[in-house]
Amino acid sequence: MASRLQNAAVQRFLTHAGVETPVICGPMYPCSNPELVAAVSAAGGLGIVQPISLTYVHGHDFREGLRLIRRLSGGKPIGMNALIEASSEIYKRRMEQWIDIALEEGVRFFVTSLGNPRWIVEKAHAMGAAVYHDATERRFAEKAMAAGVDGLIAVNKRAGGHLGGLAMTELFVQLLDLGVPVICAGGIGDENDFLRALDIGYAGAQLGTRFIATNECEAPQAYKDAIVRAAADDVVTTERLSGVPVAVLNTESVKRLGQKAGRVARWMLSGRRTKHWMRTIYGIRSIMALKRGLHRDAPDKDFWQAGKSVASISSIEPAGDIVRRFALTLSA
Repeated sequence: MASRLQNAAVQRFLTHAGVETPVICGPMYPCSNPELVAAVSAAGGLGIVQPISLTYVHGHDFREGLRLIRRLSGGKPIGMNALIEASSEIYKRRMEQWIDIALEEGVRFFVTSLGNPRWIVEKAHAMGAAVYHDATERRFAEKAMAAGVDGLIAVNKRAGGHLGGLAMTELFVQLLDLGVPVICAGGIGDENDFLRALDIGYAGAQLGTRFIATNECEAPQAYKDAIVRAAADDVVTTERLSGVPVAVLNTESVKRLGQKAGRVARWMLSGRRTKHWMRTIYGIRSIMALKRGLHRDAPDKDFWQAGKSVASISSIEPAGDIVRRFALTLSA
């Protein structure tokens, strides 16, 4: 068991992240509240800040939110997520400000999604920070490698939210020869799932759904209970939230909304110029639906993202206990 921690890729990731256990609490809109991020980092894993969630949903000034998380975690390392597709100049400027503030506040690990991460890599490397990029297949990974990233988050078809199309092993094989640590994202709900990913060759695991069903997450109790009750078949994908497949629990709201984008939406998404307009429309709709679903006073707005890892989640527990249990499994 101890040999898994001694694996060179695992050690490289632990060095990049500055943590003890190769477990990431993935960035989640709207579920990444400061208390959850801090609890994972305090236990030896890596909590990732999702800036839109921190500021828009949970109401914190970004700098003060980072400082709060630092205090709650006892000064342990945290990371930041950057969605970098340039949907608007206003958003791009805001993201640049968030990156600069994060670096000023000592954040030294970034997870980038969509777009070209080169400008973030340049800023991060100048401060001794590492950048890992989300990839659902090799062609996206190669573009990220060309931009100079330090590692990859391999998002497979069992992930919650925006997911990939490949199985855990198939995706790892595609990325194996790129020479950087690869983190498994999707399908990790318990220690057995975690060890399976490491045995395939992954350098660590990013968990999302598992950390929603925790005491610290501020998601509604009904959402957490639904994750615990759910089987893998209760997770479906819908295009109606963002224009691309999103993995969610198959609630009554999702059934009413439907799973396929309409004709006009598909036409707009296929156009070089119109796709950004359609993604903006879907993005606003998604933000409002997910934000309403976070509050207890909107039980009919249950658009709840989740992955196939629900199959191995059987309880709601402290986030730190999950990290510590995974760590004990490695050292057993």
